[in-house]
Amino acid sequence: MRDTAKRGNAEKKTMADVSCPANEKSASESRKDGCSFPIKIQGAGVDPFELQVYGFCLVQDTILNLLGREEVAPRTSLSLALSGVNLDPMAELQDVKGFKAGVTLRLVEDSYSPRSAQAHLARVQEMLKAAGPQDALTEGRSPSVLNTLIQTSEAPPTLHPFKNRRANIKAEQSSEAPPPPAYILPGASELPPLMTLLPTNTHSEAPNYVLDLSLSCWNPPPGFRKLQGDFLYFRVHTLEGKQCEITSCPRGFYLNKSTFDVFDPRPAQSTPVCHCLTDLLSHISPQFKHNFSLLRHRPSLLAEETLSTLHRTLSWLGISSLHSHKSSFLGRLGLEQGLHTQAPDWNKELQEARDLPQGSLEERLERERTLLQINGAFVWAVTQAAEKVVDGFAEPINSSCDDPAFLLGGVFVSMPTHMEDMLGGERGHRAAQRLELQGVQVYSDLEGDLQNLHTIPTALADYRGVRLSAQGLAPGLQGPEQAEVPNGLLYGFSAGPLENPERLKLLELLALSAKALALQRHVVLGPTGQQLTLFTSVDAQGMLGADGRYYLLDVYRTMPADANFLEEGSDGVETDHEEGKEEHFPRRYPHLLCRLRPELVKAFVQHKYALFSKRVRERMEESGGVEECINAGDSRSTDAVRGACEDVGSISHIFFEMRFNPNIFSPGVQFPSSESDAVELQKRLLKEAASFIINDQIPAFMNDCIQGSDMPMDCATLREALHQKGINLRYLGHLILTISQSNLKRQLRHITRLAFAEILVRCAQRFFNGYIQGVETSNLSAAVSHFLCCLLVPNFSSAATGEESKKRSRRRGRGGGGASDSTAWSALSGNELWSVICQDAQETYRLKGGLGSNADHLVEQYGLQKISLLREMCLKTGIQLRLREYALDNRNKAPISPDDVLNILPVIKHITMTTTDATRLFQAAENNLQKGLLKQAYEQLKEASYLFGRVCDDLHPEACHCLSLLAKVAYLQGHASEARSVQLRVVVISERVLGFDHPNTIQQYVLLAVYLFARGEPALAQRCLYRAKVLLLMVHGADHPYTAVIDASLGLVLRGEQSLQYLQNALKLNGSFRGETDLTTALTHNLLAQRLCVTGDYRGGMNHEKEAHSIFQDKWGENHPQTKFSSDFLRNLTQQAVCVERSIRQGGVDLSDKLPECLFLSLDSTLEQLALVNGISKTSYSTRIMAFKEKLKERKAAAEAEKTKSEGSESLNENEASEPQASEVTGGATSSGEQTKEATDDGKGEADASEADDASEKSDYSNMNRDCVTQNKSDDEEHRSDISKSVPTESQSRPSEAQSESAVVNFKVCVVSEGDLEKPAETE
Repeated sequence: MRDTAKRGNAEKKTMADVSCPANEKSASESRKDGCSFPIKIQGAGVDPFELQVYGFCLVQDTILNLLGREEVAPRTSLSLALSGVNLDPMAELQDVKGFKAGVTLRLVEDSYSPRSAQAHLARVQEMLKAAGPQDALTEGRSPSVLNTLIQTSEAPPTLHPFKNRRANIKAEQSSEAPPPPAYILPGASELPPLMTLLPTNTHSEAPNYVLDLSLSCWNPPPGFRKLQGDFLYFRVHTLEGKQCEITSCPRGFYLNKSTFDVFDPRPAQSTPVCHCLTDLLSHISPQFKHNFSLLRHRPSLLAEETLSTLHRTLSWLGISSLHSHKSSFLGRLGLEQGLHTQAPDWNKELQEARDLPQGSLEERLERERTLLQINGAFVWAVTQAAEKVVDGFAEPINSSCDDPAFLLGGVFVSMPTHMEDMLGGERGHRAAQRLELQGVQVYSDLEGDLQNLHTIPTALADYRGVRLSAQGLAPGLQGPEQAEVPNGLLYGFSAGPLENPERLKLLELLALSAKALALQRHVVLGPTGQQLTLFTSVDAQGMLGADGRYYLLDVYRTMPADANFLEEGSDGVETDHEEGKEEHFPRRYPHLLCRLRPELVKAFVQHKYALFSKRVRERMEESGGVEECINAGDSRSTDAVRGACEDVGSISHIFFEMRFNPNIFSPGVQFPSSESDAVELQKRLLKEAASFIINDQIPAFMNDCIQGSDMPMDCATLREALHQKGINLRYLGHLILTISQSNLKRQLRHITRLAFAEILVRCAQRFFNGYIQGVETSNLSAAVSHFLCCLLVPNFSSAATGEESKKRSRRRGRGGGGASDSTAWSALSGNELWSVICQDAQETYRLKGGLGSNADHLVEQYGLQKISLLREMCLKTGIQLRLREYALDNRNKAPISPDDVLNILPVIKHITMTTTDATRLFQAAENNLQKGLLKQAYEQLKEASYLFGRVCDDLHPEACHCLSLLAKVAYLQGHASEARSVQLRVVVISERVLGFDHPNTIQQYVLLAVYLFARGEPALAQRCLYRAKVLLLMVHGADHPYTAVIDASLGLVLRGEQSLQYLQNALKLNGSFRGETDLTTALTHNLLAQRLCVTGDYRGGMNHEKEAHSIFQDKWGENHPQTKFSSDFLRNLTQQAVCVERSIRQGGVDLSDKLPECLFLSLDSTLEQLALVNGISKTSYSTRIMAFKEKLKERKAAAEAEKTKSEGSESLNENEASEPQASEVTGGATSSGEQTKEATDDGKGEADASEADDASEKSDYSNMNRDCVTQNKSDDEEHRSDISKSVPTESQSRPSEAQSESAVVNFKVCVVSEGDLEKPAETE
């Protein structure tokens, strides 16, 4: 797997135009040359070609790169030579003597070993296997559909190489896109057909190359032939009907004289020995040679479409096809067993990868890439082990029937059946497994010296209702004890009083980790009453393994407890609501492992720090003022800090320090009396953290949904958005209640809808887990289809399906009418299932009767779609259904039959490996983009995308977001071609890594449509928008805020009545979700007014522009440029309407079709509007900036009036007057000199560029809406005083940044920073 990933990464970098990223030499640190240069490759029967390489690349990496090239594939076992001398594989290219740009390297054929010969056979069969979306669906993976979208059936097959692929995309598409289908029109009553989601026949039938390729019956070679170099014998059946026996040897492959009955290993006459098997097959079979030539010259896909992903992204839909052995000879050649004979030690591989050096950028990239590959291989091994264990293909390694354990592929799998009541039974045990994985993730993310504290590789697998815990083998369990390395338990609640250097080192690591995770050092009473000092929960255990590494186990209670969910009688936070005791906290939960999320702890600490800064300022002001307290040097400032520490609950009295005790509110844990004050303080902090979720985080989440910052479309994105705020899913019931009691109930109805769907699916999954475990393997498909029918069809009866199942069983020869037919699964009814689900929802989420009696209640009451519920249920449980139409409202016949259930796949939960350098650059680019520094953000995004490609081949969610932002910035800078090419890759990555119908994929399709439209490809842009609308309608439905974005985009791309129809629907949705007075609604009014002008409806355009002008005036005032533009546009529109009306009355020429130039809608205006609608162009003018600029105008006028004063005094007065305003605009933040200079220097050029357009933009009324999006986020940022930065804190990790305001005018960003504010004349 690692070799495949490396080869794919090198292939991707060379197929694109490789350029040296900005600052590569400094980023590469010790590298001599970070740029690429061309070299020539020839030899080994390969046509000469050029290759772009980096000087710091190793020779072996270059070879892997070459092996992935289509010009070389499927050749293997090659080396490189320069001037007849073979190159050292571990040498860098730049260190090779005589190596320079344009040099010619020769490929040299090396001898095979038995293993490399098998690898060559695997490579050949991989190439002969035609890959396509159907193959991905058959394997349960999400396919990429973009290539199908950009191709048309009319386009003839082309035989161009990959380098011309992107150039031919435009030629392959049809000239005009069809009109939008009826099912995606606004107000359509029918949902899009499921058949439109995935292609059923994306590629023409792949030609056969051979009829059969399998192992020969003469294997293994006898001893005397082994001594002569025979590795393997295999038989090939050609398309001409000829059967041949082939020998594999160190020199390659040749035809022998053996037949089915006679063994004669001698080489056949006039048959060459070929180093590559395909060369020999081409010599034997002319038909193979012809078809293989077509394969070599087929249109190549993007690299992101061909590379294998690290993890399998499940697809809930699949295509039923006949199982065939054609083009799949891997098992028939015996290669599956031969290439993986030894089970890896996953813990050893992972820890050795973690110990790799990190001194330079190259070392860090290699380390992160290795970690990602090992983690991906481990997750795949867990997937295979879970299937074998649950399917019954593995025997336990222990004799325990209660807790069987298995060892498969180096993975230790446990399947506990005896649940501990102290954790809350099965639900508590599942929560412990999930929290253990979360704890492993938290400790794995620690950096620096804390990486010496190791955890065991861990993953969870949910398969057929069973949750399996999978881990790598812990060190010390295998092999004899090592006397020189004292292993064993060194830390924990049950550890003895040990004092040795190893224990002290472990305690030092635990202390540092506790500081990084905001955990408090505390003392508890041990089993015998002795006092124990802990840095973790009482369950955690620290040990020194036989490999000399320190390990931490049982970390499922790492995070502090949630005081809102405790046992009855606990002294948690008291929260009463007017609705009654339904929302009384603390409340009992079905299990006892309710812990806070790491995101919540981080947010709560930041909240406390802001409160601490505020309290310090207030106390200093009460003591005579801030400046006086600081300059006096007396105890007043110290007293203020001490008082603020006490107010916010800091564990230190001299500086701000917030830590939490994970054992507070843990049952059975006792603290000594000397810790009573600390325990009470910790209880207070946890109660405040619990209140922080209710009073701050949930309202903040609701506000983000209103403002459009978070737009969840399905349950997965809802979970992600809640988790980012630190809100656990057990608060879903409270979220629904809070929304229903607020005045934002209608605007947040899509959140309520998703919350109900998530509750329903989670409760149904819990029932499904126990339901499916008791089903025989032969009845699994019938049981799954029956369960889904009971879930979605009201009052579903099992009688008809039971008879049908019996008939099907008799047809299959399983017998029908025996005891096996009267199983529990067939007796389940829809009413019984919904009764259990509603009871679970009431106990878990306090939704008493909230789900109704069947699915129709949720459809009618909250607008849920049954097809969306079906999708969520399948993704949650790993069910894959056949791609066809399902009549889920049909009560007379089961809408889902057993034949529709194609597979059940394991759902794997695993840790994610970080990409440190790439992520830091990406975050820095985001910060610069918020400041308006487009050039710096663009360079950083290019370098970040390069680093992501080096680490994960771009097949990673973070890489997808980085490339998407890179495309946006490139588009803003006028590089539409680059944005288009990058966005094509983004869509493919999102489809394969996140899912073909993931909400992010929907958004990326819309962005791709914008870039395609800008490049003059409106037909393909329309098809992308159609695709996005279809996916959104299936995933959520039409009643969603993002539907307004898609409809507005369609309204701008289309023409005529359909354009008005989509814009009117977008206006309706924006008014419903954002509010009638929101700026987004005003923008839609303006877009509709311009489109009505084009159609000649000036009266309707006037009405909509009046609404837009009213909103602008109310939000920004009369003097704001947007309001002025709207006034001018409305005035010209009114004049044109009057002229048309007068001409008609006087019997003159009808002027309704003659649009004045000032009202003409140009292509540039349409592109700018598309950018605004889709959030590509962000806010322009801030209210504070506009107010400040008005003050500057007044002061400038006053300065000109006072001509008696000298020019120097005027400049001095202006500078003095600008200082307080500058601090006001920058939000009171203290900016460092370097950052201020950086922002100023970068912003000046772009600000000057925007000044030149000021005169023209006032007359171009079609561009008037470029400034209208959401209000500037800086208005909501918290102001921090200078004194808060002078207060001592434990961690000085809060660097001050220069705050600036960005303005997008005519696609140019005007950065207003402190340096710019001192020059009002230039700014104006």
